[in-house]
Amino acid sequence: MRLSEINPESLSRKQLTRLIFGGIHDDGKNGDCIFVFGGKTSHRVLKAAQLFKNKRAPYILLSGGSSRWDHPKPEAEWMKEHLMAFDIPEACILTECEAANTTENVIGSMMVLQKKFSLHRIKRLLLVSSPYHMRRCELTCRTYMPDWIQYSLCPDNRPYGQSYNWWKAEKERQRVLKEATSLVKYVREGILMDCEMNID
Repeated sequence: MRLSEINPESLSRKQLTRLIFGGIHDDGKNGDCIFVFGGKTSHRVLKAAQLFKNKRAPYILLSGGSSRWDHPKPEAEWMKEHLMAFDIPEACILTECEAANTTENVIGSMMVLQKKFSLHRIKRLLLVSSPYHMRRCELTCRTYMPDWIQYSLCPDNRPYGQSYNWWKAEKERQRVLKEATSLVKYVREGILMDCEMNID
């Protein structure tokens, strides 16, 4: 079934789990840069630091502005401060501080990547975000970034909101339902590429 054909309201828990989390796992491959999508949670920062210290990529790109938060500091700068507390060298941290949503994370970060590496030299990015957000991160990258770039999907290791327990907390359940609705909406509007989804 195409993603654009899915009716999120009719999906069972198993189908929602496959839609949002199916196939989202770290393949263990190394890349050129760790790309962290905006958010002021320590889970993403810790995941990025772990990947860097495991020598999975030599740089970390942090993307996120401050428009969604009642705080003057951009998400990227907030994450940078916390990364440096994990002894990540500042020279290895890149920031994109304007993005207000996932699409802008990707589009804004392309200029940062172009200036640092030149896009044609990038072969693989390691994507980091919350588990329920990873599907949208991957689809957004595949929609807007050059098609030769490959992705390793590296959801953070938070104890809640994972594929095996998202329905056990009402807050996480609502996040997953909202994300499923948003994915279908964005595909139908042409914001994200359509694709086949095996949810049965």
